[in-house]
Amino acid sequence: MLNILFIGDIVGNIGRECVKKIIPKIKRKYHPDLIIANAENLAHGKGVTENTIVEMLDAGVNFFTGGNHIFSRKNYEEILNNDRFYIIRPANYPKTAAGTGFKVIDVTEPALGLGRASQKKILLINLMGRVFFRENLDCPFKTFDDIVKKHEHDADIIIVDFHAEATSEKKALYYYTDKRAQAVIGTHTHIQTNDEQISENGTAYITDTGAVAAKDSVLGVEKNIVINNFLTQIPLLHEFPQTGECEFHAVIITFDTKKKIATQIKKIRENINIQ
Repeated sequence: MLNILFIGDIVGNIGRECVKKIIPKIKRKYHPDLIIANAENLAHGKGVTENTIVEMLDAGVNFFTGGNHIFSRKNYEEILNNDRFYIIRPANYPKTAAGTGFKVIDVTEPALGLGRASQKKILLINLMGRVFFRENLDCPFKTFDDIVKKHEHDADIIIVDFHAEATSEKKALYYYTDKRAQAVIGTHTHIQTNDEQISENGTAYITDTGAVAAKDSVLGVEKNIVINNFLTQIPLLHEFPQTGECEFHAVIITFDTKKKIATQIKKIRENINIQ
C-alpha cells in the first residue's frame, strides 16, 4: 500500500508558512510515502521562484505540479527545465514550452509484515482545462491518451492533476480516464469540493483539492481588492495577506499497488494561525 498526500494550490508566503507548520503533523498522522503540491501560486500568489521551490522542498514536499500561472515569473525556464526542482507543468501546452508535463517518480513502498520494502513507480501527469481559459491548448483528453499509451507500462500508479475551471470538464476527464488512471485530482479554483469518491474501477477523484491560503480572503487575494474590482470593473494589482488564519486543504489517497487501484481518499482541511 502507498499513501500519497496531494496539497492544493499553495498561495504566497502565508501558504508556504502554513505548509511548513502543518506537514510534520500530517506526517505523524498519515505517514505519506510521497507528498505532491500544486506550486503555480507559490511566489506571492503567482508563479514560482527558485527560493520558494527550495523552501517547500525543505519543508517536506517531494514533487510539484503547475498550471496557467507557472510561467509568470522571470527565470521560469531555468526552473522548469531543471530536474533538481522536481516540478512539471501542464502537458497540453505546446511542446516548445519550457519543462515537461509528466514524470515517472520512484517511491519506496513500506514493507508489510515480514516482507521487504519495494520500489514503485508513479506516473504523475499535469493537465490543464480549456473551458474559460484564454490559452489555446491541446486537448487534455487526447494528451492523456498519448502519455499513457507511451508510459503506462512504466508505472504502477497513474495520478493526474487536472488544473481546470469548469467542474463539468473535470468530471468528464475523471470518467474518461476511469480505470486507466488511479487518481484524478482537480486544482485551480482554490475551493475544496465535497465530492471525493472512488469509482468501481478504483479511480480516486475530487473536483478540487482546494488551496493553502489566507482564510480571510477571496481565493487567497486581499478581499477588498477583489470587491473593488467587481464594483468598479477596473483591474487592480492583487495583494495577498501575510498573516492571519490560513486554511490548509489537501487529500490523502491510499493505493493498492498490486491491484493498481485506489482504496481510500480522504480530505484534509485544517486551519492554523500565521503571525
